[in-house]
Amino acid sequence: MIPSVRKAYNNSFTDTAYRSFLQGMAEEAGVAPAFRVAETPVFVPAALTAKLVQACEEIVNVILRPDFKALTEAAIPANLRVPNENERPHFMVIDFAITRGEDGEPEPQLIELQGFPTMNAFQQVMAGNFRKHFEIPPQLNNYFNGLDDQQYYQLLRDMIVGDHIPAEVILLEVKPDEQKTRIDFYATEKYLGIRPVCITELIQEGNRLFYMRDGVQTRVKRIYNRIIFDDLLRQQEQLDAHVNLFQDLEVEWITHPNWFYRISKFTMPLLHSDYIPKSWYLHQLPVVPADLENYVLKPLFSFAGQGVKIEVTQEDLDAITDPENWILQRKVAYAPIIETPDGNAICEIRMMYIWPDNSARPMLVHNLSRLSKGKMIGVGFNSRDTWVGGSCCFFEF
Repeated sequence: MIPSVRKAYNNSFTDTAYRSFLQGMAEEAGVAPAFRVAETPVFVPAALTAKLVQACEEIVNVILRPDFKALTEAAIPANLRVPNENERPHFMVIDFAITRGEDGEPEPQLIELQGFPTMNAFQQVMAGNFRKHFEIPPQLNNYFNGLDDQQYYQLLRDMIVGDHIPAEVILLEVKPDEQKTRIDFYATEKYLGIRPVCITELIQEGNRLFYMRDGVQTRVKRIYNRIIFDDLLRQQEQLDAHVNLFQDLEVEWITHPNWFYRISKFTMPLLHSDYIPKSWYLHQLPVVPADLENYVLKPLFSFAGQGVKIEVTQEDLDAITDPENWILQRKVAYAPIIETPDGNAICEIRMMYIWPDNSARPMLVHNLSRLSKGKMIGVGFNSRDTWVGGSCCFFEF
């Protein structure tokens, strides 16, 4: 999107450098990515950077409203509510499609947001290896707020480990070694010293949790949570016996699971901005739009694009028996804005926030990007194309 940088990158690109880039990430993290990583980062011009930051801060302002918790109480399914919720999400991500505005210039449009961590460690592994194996202009930055590598990892350490010893903090997932995002788990272990643990490996004594670490039963005092709880319920029958996490346990959560629902698609109808498509809770829809083809139907409680209906019809609406669990959102037209050697790609940009306990506002720190040449964005939808997949951005300020 910065024409001169894009042209120079494309002209100097080699398959050899790309293979070295992939190998570099695998060596640094200890495992190769289990998803496709794009051949290119996204180069974001200053004007679009400013729009993205503005859109994010407008969303943050809503989350900071004193009545935000009251407004989002219905977001948490009764059977998925976890006790001892804290007052803030320690991690938050905001996803934007990159479109073109009426003036033809690049513009963000909100797609989704989550009170949940993302691949915080791996994204820096990726950004660092892009710089190592390709010529990335030094004036462009993958960080925000003046951070550098050391400061970023220290923020992650302070947020996730805090005052605990790393052995008493775990990254909790369902079958972490089988997750496509496992490269992030291993990078987190490398840089923070905390291990990925499967829910089936937890040991409960009273209301305390333990796990076996190098043959020693070790107390779990803090959970860096990577479990999506509605997905956990869908896998219950395939899992071995495991601890019930919906009880009052003597453990700290980073981020507390309830925030996954409070800051989610559920939040979108509460948001209003030039960079946020109009959304309604389906059961509160005042009138069915005559141009349904310009809308997308999303289930509130799903992830990774599951259940989303892109070509919406009246029959789809009529078939829904739980409209309170769906939103109808104005469709966003992704712009094929990333020039690649074999056709333009569309992209989505995820803005990554950390919210320390001593901070009045969450802090924008890093980013993630996804490139596609099809209708769907996501690393699982691009297996046959090149110059698509997971990536990161370098921003002009």
